[in-house]
Amino acid sequence: MNLRTILPHVFLFLVLAVPVVACDEGGSGTGAGGGGQGGSGGQGGSGGQGGAGGMSTSSSSSASGGSGGAGGTGGAGGAGGAAFDCSNLPLCDDFEAATAGEAPDPARWAVVMPNCMGSGTAAVDATQAHSGKNSVLVTGKGGYCNHVFIAHTAAFAELGDVVYGRFYLRMSDAQGDGHTTFMAMRDENDGPKDLRMGGQSKILMWNRESDDATLPSLSPTGIGMSVALTANQWRCIEFQVDGAAGAIRTWVDGAEVPGLVIDGTPTPDVDQQWLTQKPNWKPNVTDLKLGWESYAGQDMNLWFDDVALATTRIGCQ
Repeated sequence: MNLRTILPHVFLFLVLAVPVVACDEGGSGTGAGGGGQGGSGGQGGSGGQGGAGGMSTSSSSSASGGSGGAGGTGGAGGAGGAAFDCSNLPLCDDFEAATAGEAPDPARWAVVMPNCMGSGTAAVDATQAHSGKNSVLVTGKGGYCNHVFIAHTAAFAELGDVVYGRFYLRMSDAQGDGHTTFMAMRDENDGPKDLRMGGQSKILMWNRESDDATLPSLSPTGIGMSVALTANQWRCIEFQVDGAAGAIRTWVDGAEVPGLVIDGTPTPDVDQQWLTQKPNWKPNVTDLKLGWESYAGQDMNLWFDDVALATTRIGCQ
Protein backbone atom coordinates (compact mmCIF):
# COMPACT_ATOMS: atom_id res chain seq x y z
CA MET A 1 0.00 0.00 0.00
CA ASN A 2 1.58 3.30 -1.04
CA LEU A 3 1.61 6.54 1.06
CA ARG A 4 -1.31 8.08 -0.87
CA THR A 5 -3.49 5.12 0.14
CA ILE A 6 -2.39 5.06 3.82
CA LEU A 7 -2.83 8.76 4.72
CA PRO A 8 -6.67 8.96 4.50
CA HIS A 9 -6.98 5.96 6.85
CA VAL A 10 -4.62 7.56 9.38
CA PHE A 11 -6.58 10.83 9.30
CA LEU A 12 -9.90 9.02 9.85
CA PHE A 13 -8.45 7.14 12.84
CA LEU A 14 -7.25 10.37 14.47
CA VAL A 15 -10.63 12.09 14.07
CA LEU A 16 -12.52 9.19 15.63
CA ALA A 17 -10.07 9.00 18.52
CA VAL A 18 -10.70 12.58 19.73
CA PRO A 19 -12.93 12.50 22.88
CA VAL A 20 -16.20 14.44 23.04
CA VAL A 21 -16.26 17.00 25.89
CA ALA A 22 -19.67 17.69 27.48
CA CYS A 23 -20.65 21.19 28.56
CA ASP A 24 -21.33 20.58 32.26
CA GLU A 25 -21.45 23.13 35.07
CA GLY A 26 -19.69 20.81 37.46
CA GLY A 27 -22.55 19.12 39.25
CA SER A 28 -24.67 22.03 40.39
CA GLY A 29 -27.78 19.87 40.12
CA THR A 30 -28.80 16.56 41.59
CA GLY A 31 -29.31 14.72 38.44
CA ALA A 32 -29.30 11.34 37.05
CA GLY A 33 -27.86 11.34 33.59
CA GLY A 34 -28.21 15.05 32.94
CA GLY A 35 -25.69 16.25 35.52
CA GLY A 36 -25.12 19.91 36.30
CA GLN A 37 -27.98 22.20 35.35
CA GLY A 38 -29.59 19.94 32.78
CA GLY A 39 -28.70 22.24 29.91
CA SER A 40 -29.89 25.53 31.36
CA GLY A 41 -26.35 26.82 30.99
CA GLY A 42 -26.63 29.88 33.22
CA GLN A 43 -28.43 32.77 31.59
CA GLY A 44 -29.02 31.17 28.22
CA GLY A 45 -31.32 33.06 25.92
CA SER A 46 -31.64 36.09 28.18
CA GLY A 47 -28.10 37.06 27.31
CA GLY A 48 -26.34 37.08 30.65
CA GLN A 49 -27.70 40.19 32.32
CA GLY A 50 -30.97 40.12 30.47
CA GLY A 51 -31.03 43.92 30.32
CA ALA A 52 -32.70 44.10 33.69
CA GLY A 53 -30.50 45.55 36.34
CA GLY A 54 -27.45 43.36 35.86
CA MET A 55 -26.25 40.27 37.61
CA SER A 56 -25.12 40.04 41.20
CA THR A 57 -21.35 40.00 41.49
CA SER A 58 -21.67 36.89 43.64
CA SER A 59 -23.23 34.97 40.78
CA SER A 60 -21.12 32.29 39.17
CA SER A 61 -23.43 31.48 36.29
CA SER A 62 -22.16 31.47 32.75
CA ALA A 63 -23.49 33.99 30.26
CA SER A 64 -23.23 31.43 27.51
CA GLY A 65 -25.28 28.35 26.83
CA GLY A 66 -28.97 27.79 26.17
CA SER A 67 -32.00 27.72 28.39
CA GLY A 68 -32.78 24.04 27.87
CA GLY A 69 -36.32 22.75 27.65
CA ALA A 70 -36.00 20.56 30.71
CA GLY A 71 -34.34 23.04 33.05
CA GLY A 72 -33.02 21.79 36.35
CA THR A 73 -31.88 18.22 36.65
CA GLY A 74 -34.66 15.69 36.49
CA GLY A 75 -34.31 12.07 37.41
CA ALA A 76 -33.83 10.77 40.92
CA GLY A 77 -32.88 13.02 43.79
CA GLY A 78 -29.93 13.05 46.13
CA ALA A 79 -27.38 15.63 47.15
CA GLY A 80 -26.86 18.62 44.90
CA GLY A 81 -23.73 20.45 43.83
CA ALA A 82 -21.73 23.19 45.51
CA ALA A 83 -23.53 26.37 46.58
CA PHE A 84 -22.37 29.78 45.37
CA ASP A 85 -21.50 32.68 47.66
CA CYS A 86 -24.39 35.13 47.89
CA SER A 87 -23.74 36.31 51.44
CA ASN A 88 -23.82 39.95 50.32
CA LEU A 89 -27.50 39.75 49.29
CA PRO A 90 -30.40 40.86 51.53
CA LEU A 91 -31.61 37.25 51.55
CA CYS A 92 -29.73 34.14 50.51
CA ASP A 93 -30.65 30.77 52.02
CA ASP A 94 -29.60 27.30 50.88
CA PHE A 95 -30.96 25.70 54.08
CA GLU A 96 -27.66 23.91 54.72
CA ALA A 97 -27.44 25.18 58.31
CA ALA A 98 -30.86 23.75 59.16
CA THR A 99 -31.71 20.26 60.43
CA ALA A 100 -33.70 17.86 58.28
CA GLY A 101 -37.18 17.30 59.64
CA GLU A 102 -37.31 20.66 61.39
CA ALA A 103 -38.59 24.07 60.29
CA PRO A 104 -36.11 26.32 58.44
CA ASP A 105 -34.12 28.94 60.38
CA PRO A 106 -36.72 30.79 62.52
CA ALA A 107 -34.59 33.94 62.37
CA ARG A 108 -35.38 34.07 58.63
CA TRP A 109 -38.55 32.08 58.10
CA ALA A 110 -41.91 31.56 59.75
CA VAL A 111 -44.16 28.64 58.83
CA VAL A 112 -47.57 30.20 58.16
CA MET A 113 -51.07 29.02 57.28
CA PRO A 114 -53.02 32.23 56.60
CA ASN A 115 -56.67 32.44 57.65
CA CYS A 116 -57.17 28.73 58.38
CA MET A 117 -55.17 25.60 59.16
CA GLY A 118 -55.22 22.20 57.48
CA SER A 119 -52.90 19.30 56.74
CA GLY A 120 -50.11 21.00 54.76
CA THR A 121 -46.59 20.81 56.22
CA ALA A 122 -43.22 22.49 55.59
CA ALA A 123 -39.84 21.29 56.88
CA VAL A 124 -36.19 21.00 55.87
CA ASP A 125 -35.57 17.86 53.80
CA ALA A 126 -32.39 15.93 52.95
CA THR A 127 -33.76 13.69 50.18
CA GLN A 128 -33.63 16.38 47.47
CA ALA A 129 -31.41 19.42 46.99
CA HIS A 130 -30.43 21.74 44.19
CA SER A 131 -27.16 22.53 45.98
CA GLY A 132 -25.61 20.94 49.04
CA LYS A 133 -27.74 18.38 50.85
CA ASN A 134 -30.85 20.25 52.06
CA SER A 135 -33.93 21.95 50.69
CA VAL A 136 -37.36 22.78 52.13
CA LEU A 137 -40.09 20.25 51.40
CA VAL A 138 -43.67 21.53 51.34
CA THR A 139 -46.22 18.73 51.49
CA GLY A 140 -49.19 20.48 49.95
CA LYS A 141 -52.73 19.20 49.95
CA GLY A 142 -55.75 20.15 47.90
CA GLY A 143 -58.25 22.61 49.32
CA TYR A 144 -57.59 26.18 50.44
CA CYS A 145 -57.24 25.51 54.18
CA ASN A 146 -54.61 22.82 53.58
CA HIS A 147 -52.21 25.53 52.45
CA VAL A 148 -48.82 26.14 54.07
CA PHE A 149 -45.97 28.57 53.37
CA ILE A 150 -42.58 29.58 54.70
CA ALA A 151 -42.57 33.38 54.98
CA HIS A 152 -39.72 35.91 55.03
CA THR A 153 -40.03 39.67 55.66
CA ALA A 154 -36.74 41.13 56.96
CA ALA A 155 -34.97 41.61 53.61
CA PHE A 156 -37.69 43.86 52.21
CA ALA A 157 -36.48 46.75 54.37
CA GLU A 158 -33.35 46.81 52.17
CA LEU A 159 -34.96 46.29 48.78
CA GLY A 160 -36.91 49.44 47.94
CA ASP A 161 -39.28 49.75 44.97
CA VAL A 162 -37.59 47.17 42.74
CA VAL A 163 -37.40 43.61 44.03
CA TYR A 164 -35.56 40.78 42.30
CA GLY A 165 -36.05 37.21 43.48
CA ARG A 166 -34.68 33.79 42.61
CA PHE A 167 -35.49 30.32 43.86
CA TYR A 168 -35.15 26.77 42.63
CA LEU A 169 -38.30 24.67 42.57
CA ARG A 170 -38.91 20.96 42.10
CA MET A 171 -42.44 19.53 42.03
CA SER A 172 -43.58 15.94 42.40
CA ASP A 173 -46.18 16.32 39.64
CA ALA A 174 -46.80 18.48 36.61
CA GLN A 175 -49.05 21.49 36.96
CA GLY A 176 -52.73 20.70 36.55
CA ASP A 177 -55.69 22.59 35.13
CA GLY A 178 -56.81 24.03 38.47
CA HIS A 179 -55.59 27.27 40.02
CA THR A 180 -52.68 26.94 42.46
CA THR A 181 -50.13 29.20 44.18
CA PHE A 182 -46.56 28.37 45.22
CA MET A 183 -45.24 31.91 45.77
CA ALA A 184 -47.06 34.90 47.26
CA MET A 185 -46.03 38.43 48.24
CA ARG A 186 -48.14 40.76 50.35
CA ASP A 187 -48.91 43.94 48.38
CA GLU A 188 -49.48 46.80 50.80
CA ASN A 189 -50.86 48.97 47.99
CA ASP A 190 -53.53 46.47 46.97
CA GLY A 191 -55.76 45.68 49.89
CA PRO A 192 -53.34 44.51 51.23
CA LYS A 193 -53.79 41.31 49.25
CA ASP A 194 -51.23 38.94 47.77
CA LEU A 195 -49.45 39.11 44.45
CA ARG A 196 -49.19 35.42 43.59
CA MET A 197 -47.27 33.09 41.30
CA GLY A 198 -48.47 29.58 40.58
CA GLY A 199 -50.38 27.88 37.84
CA GLN A 200 -53.60 27.21 35.99
CA SER A 201 -54.36 25.50 32.68
CA LYS A 202 -51.10 23.54 33.12
CA ILE A 203 -48.88 26.64 32.84
CA LEU A 204 -46.94 29.04 35.05
CA MET A 205 -48.84 32.26 35.74
CA TRP A 206 -49.11 35.31 38.00
CA ASN A 207 -52.38 36.10 39.76
CA ARG A 208 -53.61 39.14 41.66
CA GLU A 209 -55.64 38.08 44.69
CA SER A 210 -57.63 41.31 44.93
CA ASP A 211 -59.43 40.95 41.58
CA ASP A 212 -58.26 37.53 40.32
CA ALA A 213 -56.53 39.01 37.26
CA THR A 214 -54.12 36.57 35.61
CA LEU A 215 -50.86 37.00 33.73
CA PRO A 216 -51.02 35.85 31.00
CA SER A 217 -54.68 35.89 30.08
CA LEU A 218 -55.87 32.28 29.96
CA SER A 219 -56.72 32.36 26.27
CA PRO A 220 -55.13 29.80 23.92
CA THR A 221 -52.67 32.46 22.76
CA GLY A 222 -51.85 33.56 26.30
CA ILE A 223 -51.35 29.98 27.49
CA GLY A 224 -48.94 29.41 24.61
CA MET A 225 -46.82 32.38 25.72
CA SER A 226 -46.05 30.88 29.15
CA VAL A 227 -44.23 27.68 30.12
CA ALA A 228 -45.21 24.43 31.82
CA LEU A 229 -43.38 23.22 34.92
CA THR A 230 -43.00 19.46 34.63
CA ALA A 231 -42.50 16.87 37.36
CA ASN A 232 -39.26 15.91 39.10
CA GLN A 233 -37.02 18.59 37.62
CA TRP A 234 -35.28 21.48 39.34
CA ARG A 235 -36.31 24.75 37.68
CA CYS A 236 -34.74 28.14 38.30
CA ILE A 237 -37.47 30.76 38.76
CA GLU A 238 -36.49 34.45 38.67
CA PHE A 239 -38.72 37.50 38.91
CA GLN A 240 -38.61 41.28 39.03
CA VAL A 241 -41.39 43.32 40.64
CA ASP A 242 -40.98 47.05 39.99
CA GLY A 243 -43.36 48.98 42.20
CA ALA A 244 -42.51 52.41 40.80
CA ALA A 245 -43.13 51.36 37.20
CA GLY A 246 -45.93 48.88 37.88
CA ALA A 247 -43.97 46.19 36.05
CA ILE A 248 -43.18 42.48 36.28
CA ARG A 249 -40.61 40.34 34.50
CA THR A 250 -40.16 36.58 34.82
CA TRP A 251 -37.41 34.17 33.81
CA VAL A 252 -37.34 30.36 33.89
CA ASP A 253 -33.93 28.69 33.66
CA GLY A 254 -32.45 32.00 32.55
CA ALA A 255 -34.84 32.68 29.65
CA GLU A 256 -37.44 35.44 29.89
CA VAL A 257 -41.02 34.20 29.52
CA PRO A 258 -42.90 36.54 27.12
CA GLY A 259 -46.32 35.81 28.59
CA LEU A 260 -45.19 36.73 32.11
CA VAL A 261 -44.24 40.35 31.48
CA ILE A 262 -46.07 43.53 32.51
CA ASP A 263 -44.45 46.54 30.88
CA GLY A 264 -47.11 49.26 31.18
CA THR A 265 -48.44 48.81 27.65
CA PRO A 266 -51.55 46.58 27.51
CA THR A 267 -50.80 43.59 25.27
CA PRO A 268 -53.68 41.32 24.18
CA ASP A 269 -53.51 37.84 25.74
CA VAL A 270 -50.70 38.93 28.08
CA ASP A 271 -51.19 41.92 30.42
CA GLN A 272 -54.21 43.65 28.88
CA GLN A 273 -56.64 42.30 31.50
CA TRP A 274 -54.19 43.06 34.31
CA LEU A 275 -53.70 46.69 33.30
CA THR A 276 -57.28 47.35 32.20
CA GLN A 277 -58.76 46.23 35.52
CA LYS A 278 -56.26 48.31 37.55
CA PRO A 279 -54.52 50.82 35.26
CA ASN A 280 -52.70 52.51 38.16
CA TRP A 281 -51.41 49.29 39.73
CA LYS A 282 -48.16 50.04 41.63
CA PRO A 283 -47.27 47.13 43.93
CA ASN A 284 -45.47 47.54 47.24
CA VAL A 285 -44.47 44.00 48.21
CA THR A 286 -43.38 43.41 51.80
CA ASP A 287 -42.88 39.67 52.22
CA LEU A 288 -42.04 36.46 50.36
CA LYS A 289 -44.03 33.29 50.93
CA LEU A 290 -43.09 29.94 49.35
CA GLY A 291 -45.37 26.94 49.68
CA TRP A 292 -48.62 25.55 48.28
CA GLU A 293 -52.21 26.69 48.04
CA SER A 294 -54.59 24.72 45.84
CA TYR A 295 -58.03 26.06 45.02
CA ALA A 296 -59.11 23.04 42.96
CA GLY A 297 -57.96 20.04 44.96
CA GLN A 298 -54.50 19.21 43.56
CA ASP A 299 -52.01 17.70 46.03
CA MET A 300 -48.32 18.46 45.48
CA ASN A 301 -44.93 17.92 47.08
CA LEU A 302 -42.63 20.86 46.36
CA TRP A 303 -38.96 21.36 47.17
CA PHE A 304 -37.51 24.89 47.40
CA ASP A 305 -33.78 25.63 47.47
CA ASP A 306 -31.25 28.45 47.00
CA VAL A 307 -33.71 31.26 47.70
CA ALA A 308 -32.42 34.81 47.21
CA LEU A 309 -33.69 38.41 47.12
CA ALA A 310 -31.73 41.37 45.77
CA THR A 311 -31.88 44.82 44.18
CA THR A 312 -30.42 43.52 40.89
CA ARG A 313 -30.95 40.35 38.93
CA ILE A 314 -29.40 37.34 40.66
CA GLY A 315 -29.19 34.73 37.91
CA CYS A 316 -29.19 30.93 37.87
CA GLN A 317 -26.18 28.99 39.08
